[in-house]
Amino acid sequence: MDLNHLRNLLEQVQNGRMDLDAAMLQLKKLPFEDLGYARIDNHRCVRTGVPEVIFCQGKTIAQIQGIVQRISQNHANILATRAGREVYEAVREIVECEYFETARIVVIRPEPVEKRGNIAVVSAGTSDIPVAEEAAVTAEVLGNRVKRIYDVGVAGIHRLLDVREDLFEANVAVVVAGMEGALASVVGGLVSCPVIGVPTSVGYGASFGGVTALLSMLNSCASGVSVVNIDNGFGAGYQAGLINKMALKSEKAEPAPEETERTSKVSIACRQ
Repeated sequence: MDLNHLRNLLEQVQNGRMDLDAAMLQLKKLPFEDLGYARIDNHRCVRTGVPEVIFCQGKTIAQIQGIVQRISQNHANILATRAGREVYEAVREIVECEYFETARIVVIRPEPVEKRGNIAVVSAGTSDIPVAEEAAVTAEVLGNRVKRIYDVGVAGIHRLLDVREDLFEANVAVVVAGMEGALASVVGGLVSCPVIGVPTSVGYGASFGGVTALLSMLNSCASGVSVVNIDNGFGAGYQAGLINKMALKSEKAEPAPEETERTSKVSIACRQ
């Protein structure tokens, strides 16, 4: 149950369009609903502004359908991650949805959202794009504007430098790289915004399924680089969205130019 749904419920009670018993029946589902195999967190959207996300890996089709059926009654733009086409086909049977195959994400009850701010999602190679797309789609569904910058790894650093202006404009950069994961450090040394490194499991034997890239990013000598888990594009996209929205709030809170000028004059006068 999101904030709008809860507000609408309270307004119906206030206006006499719903009696207390009917309202109590709906409120009994808060803060979660127990399905036996899953406890759906209906209150998460009230706390965080984002509905519970369905992680499909390891769940049966029947379990996913059951969760989707219940959660979609109160929410829109629900993310189902690590979803293969068979999951999409099963979800489509019971509710409207949209499938982003490369990202392996199903968006349940998709609705248009205003996209604001600026997030750069950068991939080292084409093989890293699925994880990058998971981050990009997640961020977009949560209301963030995303600039995709793909296949600009350190093996051809001129490709990255050619799009440096796009990086400079970003409020946050998500950098997705396998192999030795060096791209996160390079981007971290170019930009003034936070960088979220996403190590991927792409690489030959000694990459150890992404552990090499993970350790490389954790040991980055560039300041401002944080790291999520291997192949965790969703986590990076979500975190980038939080940072982007904080940046937008900060821009709103900035004083008007005349106020800044007045403050500067007062500051100079104080120093004199």
